[in-house]
Amino acid sequence: MDLFEHQAKELFARHGVPVPTGKVATTPEQARAAAEELGGRVVVKAQVKTGGRGKAGGVQVAEDAADAEEKARAILGMDIKGHTVHKVLVEQASDIAEEYYASYLLDRANRTFLAMVSREGGMDIEQVAATNPDALARVPIDPLTGVDLAKAHEIAVAAKLPERALDGAAELLAKLWDVFVKCDATLVEVNPLILTGDGRVVALDGKVTIDGNAMYRQPDLAAFEDSSAADPLEQRAKELDLNYVKLDNGSVGVIGNGAGLVMSTLDVVAYAGERYGGVKPANFLDIGGGASAEVMAAGLGVVMSDPSVLTIFVNVFGGITACDAVANGIVSAFHLLEERGERPSHPLVVRLDGNNADEGHRILDEANFGFIERVDRMDEAADRAAQLAAQEA
Repeated sequence: MDLFEHQAKELFARHGVPVPTGKVATTPEQARAAAEELGGRVVVKAQVKTGGRGKAGGVQVAEDAADAEEKARAILGMDIKGHTVHKVLVEQASDIAEEYYASYLLDRANRTFLAMVSREGGMDIEQVAATNPDALARVPIDPLTGVDLAKAHEIAVAAKLPERALDGAAELLAKLWDVFVKCDATLVEVNPLILTGDGRVVALDGKVTIDGNAMYRQPDLAAFEDSSAADPLEQRAKELDLNYVKLDNGSVGVIGNGAGLVMSTLDVVAYAGERYGGVKPANFLDIGGGASAEVMAAGLGVVMSDPSVLTIFVNVFGGITACDAVANGIVSAFHLLEERGERPSHPLVVRLDGNNADEGHRILDEANFGFIERVDRMDEAADRAAQLAAQEA
């Protein structure tokens, strides 16, 4: 889960990381009121989950409250890299002497955590890494020992931060690590990290990504989730405890049991679809090992609700859950859907293999649903699903 800047700074402040005082506004009038309360020069900053706000005109300095209202009016509704601005952060303007960069992240390649700090902040860190790699310190972090004040000082020295900024940067880096660990983050980034004219080190911006798999340990962060930006189908699937991801420009709904099998199914559908004008899978949906009628009905209901889906491919390998149980689940699922008034309107291709596959085939054949086609081989089933989608288009 990615956070907005104002949310990241709220987390920073909870853990003692110094940040400028600011207020969120969703209307120009609210921005004016916020600026009046803060007093003096303020910065009006678009709140979108993407970079490049400044270059797009989404970060502007306002001299007074009236100016803040006008700046907010110009920024609200702006499109920044496909993200519409619905709110702004009105923040006290800072006296910036120097700008740095700091982050902690999960280093998947080396299976550890990594601190990255540079005295060249305020720009794309990728550009710094490419043009001047020596300006970016990369310090591995032992998860068992973490980052105390001494380690934070070591990181700041490795980044060649100026002497006048070392102590303040070390204190901030130690507290930033506290945010990273206690909030189950996979990324905590500050760009720019600034040295003010009076010698303070402050997080002028903030970017935080929370590990979605750890949200059960972070109930206080649930309020940060931006449900308005979530895909409606993904939101519905989440409420039903389904592992569902909507894919772009697809027309074959995919349901399988097991993440590996579903991922393979996406590949074979995409490959087969090349023969039918570029038909693509529409979603990832893993119903797990226990494909009960209720779970199958929920999954089919979500997939059928996608207007882009023209056919559905159910690909199941019977293991702990036998294929006959899966077949009974499919049959029962359609009865449940019909009872709810959600009669299937899409062709359904079913491939069952593994434990009790023959019995599963018999159950589906005897059910005699006119919209179900049973295909025994995975490649052939994917091909048929793609073909049907092309015909339905």
